[in-house]
Amino acid sequence: MLTWSAISLRVAVRFFSSYRRGSFPLSKRVLVIGSGGREHAIAWKLAQSPRVEKVYCTPGNAGMAMTKKVALVDIASHQIERLVQFAEQVDLTVVGPEVPLAEGLADRFLERGRAIVGVTQSAARLESSKIFAKGFMARHEVPTAPFEAFTDVKKALRYLQTQQECVIKADGLAGGKGVTVCGSREEGRAAVESLFAQGDFGVRGDGIVIEERLRGKELSYLALVDGDSIVPLQMARDYKRVGDGDTGPNTGGMGAFSPVPGVDRDLLSKVEERILKRVVRGLGKEGITYRGILYVGLMIVEGEPYVLEFNVRMGDPETQPIMMRLRSDLYDLFSALAAGKLSECAPDWDKDAALCVVMASAGYPGIYEKGLAISGLDTIEPSDQVSIFHAGTAWDAERKRFLTGGGRVLGVTARGETLEEARERAYGVAEKIRWPGCYYRKDIGVNQ
Repeated sequence: MLTWSAISLRVAVRFFSSYRRGSFPLSKRVLVIGSGGREHAIAWKLAQSPRVEKVYCTPGNAGMAMTKKVALVDIASHQIERLVQFAEQVDLTVVGPEVPLAEGLADRFLERGRAIVGVTQSAARLESSKIFAKGFMARHEVPTAPFEAFTDVKKALRYLQTQQECVIKADGLAGGKGVTVCGSREEGRAAVESLFAQGDFGVRGDGIVIEERLRGKELSYLALVDGDSIVPLQMARDYKRVGDGDTGPNTGGMGAFSPVPGVDRDLLSKVEERILKRVVRGLGKEGITYRGILYVGLMIVEGEPYVLEFNVRMGDPETQPIMMRLRSDLYDLFSALAAGKLSECAPDWDKDAALCVVMASAGYPGIYEKGLAISGLDTIEPSDQVSIFHAGTAWDAERKRFLTGGGRVLGVTARGETLEEARERAYGVAEKIRWPGCYYRKDIGVNQ
């Protein structure tokens, strides 16, 4: 017969054996794939979980490496086989950018029985092909702007003669910069010829979509979807144009805030019933199980929601203020999503507002200089009200300073009891940070 001391010893041995293997629930390891501000915010939030022992970021950026519990791994997002192999030592993988998903990364993980937050290649077509997405919405009566798709430049130009204002979208992935809003036929013609002749924006695809220009208020709606259950995250509003007053070319995003004033239960119900549920049901009818994050870019026209675009991952920079407001354990939410158990989840949110100001390099979204010294970061006092998420930075070990390494460099994100308080706090911090040619929009959160 075992004594209590013997039983206690066996329990202790099992405890520490489980801990060393990483199977003990308080020692989970997570892999975050990506290197931008979105991935930094995700890693930052995951690292706050008492259940998470380590967060690996591949390839990550210099700012992520400064976050407690976070370590960088030198594997690029397109190195799928290396990522699959590395993931054998983690409990969960979270995919930040869209390109690996479009290239079938999640499919490879699922084939190996690895838990992943990321949709399959077939589901990723909602983002990787604008032509597929618009056709899908037409088939399943998802409200969106009237459109036509073209793979022939002459036919596209002839169609433009029937339009005044329109929006032209490259078919494939373009890093958030493959959309041109045209106020005249001349602008439309220039955009069409440029896309077909030069393959602008690094687009992966061989066609374009020309759609009617909608006017209203834009919203970003994010949700977790596990094939059956839909768990909404908080709505946000982002700013895509590079300049104040929504001027200049589109970018990957120059700022965002959450929550969005004026979003009532009636609007949310319309979005959920007419869009989210129809999308999930429609994908199922076409033999596609959607398990991952669904981002819906919306235009609200006289109280009615229309889909502008789908993304199959978290938005950037919407993720930054949303993570600032999330009270729930992100690891629990993501692990439930990967396991198909979202029906058991109900995220808890802070009532405070949060706002992100993206600080960019001169020339973005075009050509910009890298390797410029960033000053002022060491003057920012640590606070639970402000987080600086790195997007494109590098670390100069010799001089112990951060350098610019991308077009979007930092996302200064602040929380406040009101949107105005969050805005003042974020801009107050941004004003202390400098590098040659740095700029940011001054009107994030002003036009609500």
